[in-house]
Amino acid sequence: MPHELSLITTIAAALGLALILGLLASRLRMPPLVGYLLAGIAIGPATPGFVADVHLAGQLAEIGVMLLMFGVGLHFSVDDLLSVRRIAVPGAIVQIAVATALGMATAALWGWNLGAALVFGLALSVASTVVLLRALESRGVLQSGNGRIAVGWLVVEDLVMVLVLVLLPPLAGLLAGRPEAGGGGGSLWITLGLTLAKVAAFIVLMLLVGRRAFPRLLWLVAHTGSRELFTLCVVAAAVGVAYGSAMLFDVSFALGAFFAGMMMRESEFSHRAAEESLPLRDAFSVLFFVSVGMLFDPAVLVQEPLKVVAVVAIIMLGKTLAAIVLVLVLRYPLNTALTVGASLAQIGEFSFILAGLGVALGLLPAAGQDLILAGALVSIAFNPLLFAAVEPAQAWSRSRSARARRLDQRSDPLAELPMSTDQSRLTGQVVLVGYGRVGRRIADALADQQIPYVVAEQNRDLVRELRTRGMAAVSGDASDPAVLIQAHIARAAMLVIAVADSLKAREMVKIARTLNPAIETVLRTHNEDEADLLRRDNVSAVFLGERELARGMAGYVSARLGAEPAVSAPTVRGKAG
Repeated sequence: MPHELSLITTIAAALGLALILGLLASRLRMPPLVGYLLAGIAIGPATPGFVADVHLAGQLAEIGVMLLMFGVGLHFSVDDLLSVRRIAVPGAIVQIAVATALGMATAALWGWNLGAALVFGLALSVASTVVLLRALESRGVLQSGNGRIAVGWLVVEDLVMVLVLVLLPPLAGLLAGRPEAGGGGGSLWITLGLTLAKVAAFIVLMLLVGRRAFPRLLWLVAHTGSRELFTLCVVAAAVGVAYGSAMLFDVSFALGAFFAGMMMRESEFSHRAAEESLPLRDAFSVLFFVSVGMLFDPAVLVQEPLKVVAVVAIIMLGKTLAAIVLVLVLRYPLNTALTVGASLAQIGEFSFILAGLGVALGLLPAAGQDLILAGALVSIAFNPLLFAAVEPAQAWSRSRSARARRLDQRSDPLAELPMSTDQSRLTGQVVLVGYGRVGRRIADALADQQIPYVVAEQNRDLVRELRTRGMAAVSGDASDPAVLIQAHIARAAMLVIAVADSLKAREMVKIARTLNPAIETVLRTHNEDEADLLRRDNVSAVFLGERELARGMAGYVSARLGAEPAVSAPTVRGKAG
């Protein structure tokens, strides 16, 4: 094969075989990513036949990671990140410590030295960005409170791993390895200080410069009217910032792209940017899974089956249980604990980088790298099944365990309105579910009209902030009857659901009607079919996003031209039940 065709050959073989095996896996009712992993094994060096370029596949996978994290950043604001810091920061740090300790203890039983055990444990402690985001997106919970917690948790893990990758070379000598040339001459504290300073400088630059520059750039390109230039701008920003942040500030590609997305989110064209980059994100994320399969040697499953089982147990049981316990200790509900636990029950790209560096420094034996890859492949393949088991496990535990019911309805002060709440605000009030961008504007309008309301919001930190501002708010999922009961739905005049989740919204309406048959219900949606479905459920009013936008624009145009707007009614109405 000519050298100049290796890139084309690798992409063609990877995507073509991934399509075939992914389709086969889907027909067998398995996650398609299992097929992608098998495609990687088939074209990898450990199996006979055609062998793709592993190095090129790895770089293509890095592009996938950049684009995926950029896309998440487009839907994830700085405020979202800060809102989960109270759980994400301590949770991620403690979970890394627990998983590392489990890995080190296991490696010590195998007779490995301190350096090998430390690298091995750290590699098992950090979850894969790509796997987590694909799992959250496929279940439609990326923008939920639980999804924000999981993403924030992962951002903290990435920051910790950046420090680990920088500090490992100068520590290699102390850990009985062989330090890189010149790597052990500097002071450890100087290295740590420089690393922290670079990360801080990158974040400050993004917040002060990027927050203004990226939206302006996107606006400038959008007004050229060229779709290809707009797409080029989005991709160039994602890849360029990721590369620049890694080269100049020593942060990961994924973290750089994530911050670029968050800064571009400030633009009015952020939704279009997300849509334009979606096909590329999907294609390159498939290449990520194929590249993982290419690194895997199936022989390790035969040669070291017990060690592979031990590694998988640490990743999928040890890490998961540690995360669940931590979330419960921090007084979050059982559903949040199970979701975060399932999110972290896998390892990926950072683990491969750390294992490769450990082998290069002489800290980790080659067998350790094989075991890490085996653990990654197995945990990635089974992670969707673990996610799918979250709701059945919660329902089963609720039905059989009084303790599990208490964990969901625990004595959390934020899950109940304070006794000091003025009772005049709890009769004829509006129960507002969700305090995001839409909910916040509704709340401001209600406050201006002096209409009493109670906010039901899953983000506990946001509920805590609202209470400090003197607002009536309860923490929890409003599809749980206990949350609506705490919001005094039985005495409310109206239920306003400002979150775009039609399945949960229908459950909320059902509960509200059971507790208060005369209540009016108001929902939002972005889908005509969902609007029709909600109308058949006799929802009082359904506001369709595109229709409301059209009505507002037409109203402005008609007002300027002195004519009546010719736009259909903005709501889909039914009888209040």
